[in-house]
Amino acid sequence: METAANLGQNVTVPSLSGAPAPLRFPATRVPGVRLAGDGVDVVVQAGHATGVDFCLIDQPHTLDQQELRLPLFGPTNGVWHAHLPGIKAGQRYGLRAHGPWDPDAGHLYNPNKLLLDPYGRGLDGQPVFAPALYGHRVDQTFKAVAGPWRPDGRDSAPFMPYSVVMDDSFDWGNSARPAIAWERTVIMEGHVRGLTMLMEALPPELRGTYAGLANPVMIDHLKSLGVTTIELLPIHASMTEPHLAGHGLNNYWGYSTLSFFAPNARYATAAARRAGPEAVVAEVKGMVRLLHEAGLEVILDVVYNHTCESGLSGPMVCWRGLDNLAWYMHDGSIPARYADVTGTGNTLDFRRAQTVAMTLDSLRHWASEYQVDGFRYDLAVTLARGYAGFDANHPLLVSLRTDPVLRGLKHIAEPWDVGPGGWQTGSFPPPIAAWNDAFRGDVRSFWLQGAKELAAGRVAPSASDLATRVSGSPDLFGRADPMGNHGPAGSINFVTAHDGFTMRDLVCFDYKHNFANGEDNRDGTDDNRSWNHGVEGLIGEDAPDRLAGAELGLDTIASLRWRSVRNLFATLAFSAGVPMYCAGDEFGRTQWGNNNAYCQDGPISWLNWQWTEAQEDLVETVRLLFALRHQHPALRPDHYLTGQPYPDGLPDLGWYGPDGAPISVDQWRDPRFRTVQMLRHSPEPAERDALVLFNGALDGLDVKLASGAPGAAWELVWDSSWDTPSERDDPDGLEGPLLAEPGQKVPVHLLSVRLYLST
Repeated sequence: METAANLGQNVTVPSLSGAPAPLRFPATRVPGVRLAGDGVDVVVQAGHATGVDFCLIDQPHTLDQQELRLPLFGPTNGVWHAHLPGIKAGQRYGLRAHGPWDPDAGHLYNPNKLLLDPYGRGLDGQPVFAPALYGHRVDQTFKAVAGPWRPDGRDSAPFMPYSVVMDDSFDWGNSARPAIAWERTVIMEGHVRGLTMLMEALPPELRGTYAGLANPVMIDHLKSLGVTTIELLPIHASMTEPHLAGHGLNNYWGYSTLSFFAPNARYATAAARRAGPEAVVAEVKGMVRLLHEAGLEVILDVVYNHTCESGLSGPMVCWRGLDNLAWYMHDGSIPARYADVTGTGNTLDFRRAQTVAMTLDSLRHWASEYQVDGFRYDLAVTLARGYAGFDANHPLLVSLRTDPVLRGLKHIAEPWDVGPGGWQTGSFPPPIAAWNDAFRGDVRSFWLQGAKELAAGRVAPSASDLATRVSGSPDLFGRADPMGNHGPAGSINFVTAHDGFTMRDLVCFDYKHNFANGEDNRDGTDDNRSWNHGVEGLIGEDAPDRLAGAELGLDTIASLRWRSVRNLFATLAFSAGVPMYCAGDEFGRTQWGNNNAYCQDGPISWLNWQWTEAQEDLVETVRLLFALRHQHPALRPDHYLTGQPYPDGLPDLGWYGPDGAPISVDQWRDPRFRTVQMLRHSPEPAERDALVLFNGALDGLDVKLASGAPGAAWELVWDSSWDTPSERDDPDGLEGPLLAEPGQKVPVHLLSVRLYLST
C-alpha cells in the first residue's frame, strides 16, 4: 500500500546549525509550545499517530527557507512530547505527523503536510491556496483526483503559515475588568475591521484595526450611546474558503477558525504586522486595556464548533493531519464519514475530552492573557452535544459555570445548530445567557411583518407575543433549574445581528439582495419579517435617482421608515433583558439589501460614518433611549414582573388597553388588538414608574392613560413619531400635553411608541 509515510521519505530535509538536543520529558504536560527554562516544552496530542516531528523553520516565507525536523518522544497516553533547549520566543515552527493513510478508518496521516500547532499562540502568515495544501490528491481546481483517494506527495510548507513561540508578558498597568452587571449591560455587536475602515476622524493607519477600535474617537461614540459592552465578531485567526478565494472574496466575518489561540493579524496595524506576531498580540491586548480603562467590556465571538478545514475534501492545515478521527465528529460508519451539525462540512467532537480540554484551554488563554470579559459561542448547541444529543449538563457547560477563571465572566450562547434537536433557546443553564431569536422574530412580526399584513388587508399578530418578549421572555428563560431560573438577564434581546438585514434594511427591503455574494441570491435567509413600507429599496437621500416626491408618497414612506426604526430601538431599550444591536444601526446603515454579507469585505459591510440629517437625528434618538434605560430602573427590571403587588400595595406590572382598563384574555387573543399600555412600577419611592404605549395599528387613536401611583401624573418623555428628541421642546409641534393625569385621553400616532414617566 502506498502511504504518506512512504511518500514522506522522499522529502529532502535541510539541516540547521546548532541543532538543540531534545530531552524526553517537558516540565509541563499542558499541550502546546511554551517557554520553559533554557528552551521550550513541546506537547502535542495525536493519539493515532506513529510519530510527530517538531519542525523548526528558518528564514520563513523565502525561497531559501530551511526546516529542521526533530522527532518528539511518545506516545504517552496519546501525547507526543519533548523539552527542546536553545529555542527562544519568536521561533517559527510547525508539526508533521506520521501514521496510517486509511480513509475508510478515518486516518489521514501525511507527513508531507506541515501542520499548525493547535495550541499555537502566535501565527506568522496566511495559507496560500494551492493543491499542495490538501492532504489528498487534487487538481488545480482543488477537486479530488478521480480514482482511489490517495495522499498527496507535495510539501505544503511553502503555502502554510507558521506557529510562533510566544512570550506572553504584557504590562496591564492598573487596567481592570469593568464587571458591569447584566441588568445594566447594553451590547453593540461589531467587526473590528468594518467598524473603522471608513472613519475619516481616525488617522489612515488606524482604520480597520484593533488600535483604531480603541481610539478615543470610537470610545467617545460608544460611551455617548450608552453602550457598555462591545461584542466582537471572531478575532481568532481564520482562513477563507477556496470557493470564495476563487471569486476574489474572503470570509469577512471570520467564522472559519485557523487558530483558537492566536489573534487575526489582518486586523492589526501595518506597523504591528511588519514587527511580527508579538506586536500583533500586544496591539490586541492594548485594545482591551484601553477599552477597559474607558469602562467598556469586551466580549469575543468564538467559533469552537468547527474549523477552517471544511469537509473531508477540504485542505489539511492542522487538526485533520494530527488526528482526524479524534478531533472531528464521525457518524460511526465505514467508510468513515463526518457527522456535520454545523453546516460547514465538519464538526469538532465535543464527546471527546481532548476537544473539551482544548476549548477550555483556549477560553482561559483569552480570559487570562487578554483579559476579555466574556464570550459569545457560535452554534453553542454543538458544544454541548453528547452521544444522546444536546445535554444541558455537558462537561463544557459545567466547566463554564465552575471553572475559577471562567465562571465570573459573561457567557452567551447562540442556542442552535443545524443538527437534530438543534433549537435550544432557553435550555442553557444559568448563568449562561443566550441570544433570543424569539425576541427577534416576534418584534419584527409585530412592527414590520404585521403592519405589512394590515396594509394588505390581512390579519396581523396581536400584541400578546410582543408583551411576552418585552417582559423578558419568561416562557423561555423562566424554566426551573437547580440553580434557579435565568431571570430577564438570560435573554439577549436583539432585532438585528451580523447575520441578516440591518435595521435600516428591515424597513426598506421585503426581499434579500445577495447577488454580490456570487451565489445567485440563493444564500441568506428568506425569513426576514421585514417591510419595505410600499417601495422596495432605498429612496430619498440614500438614492438620489429616486427622489422623494409627494405625488408618489415617497416622502411619507421615508418618514414612516425612520419611525419604524425608532420603534424597534425603543422596544429594545424598554424590554426586560439585555439589549444588543448591530453596529451602525444607531445611524441607520444599509447593506443595500444584502442579508448575508459574510464575504463582503468592502463598503457593503463597512460602516459609513458620513451621515445624513436623518441619520444624525437617529443617533440622538438612540442616545436618549439608552440613557433613559440607564437612568430608570423601571425600564430594566432585574427580575420577572408578574403583576404581584410590592409592599406599597401597587402591582409591579400592569397591562392595559387603549381604554385604560386591564387587558382581558380575549383581547390578548384578538389579532385586531394591537394597542397596549405597559405600566412598570418601581418599589423605590425615589424612582419613577414607567408607562409605555405600543401602538401597532395603522390608525392613530386617543388612548386613556392608565392609573399609576396615587397622586402621580404622567410626563411624556419620548414619542417615536418625533424625528428627533428635540421636538419635545417645541410646544407648537406637540400633539397632546407633556403632562397628563391618569384617565386623561392623549392622541397617539399610528405605528408608534410613547414613554411616560411618573411625576
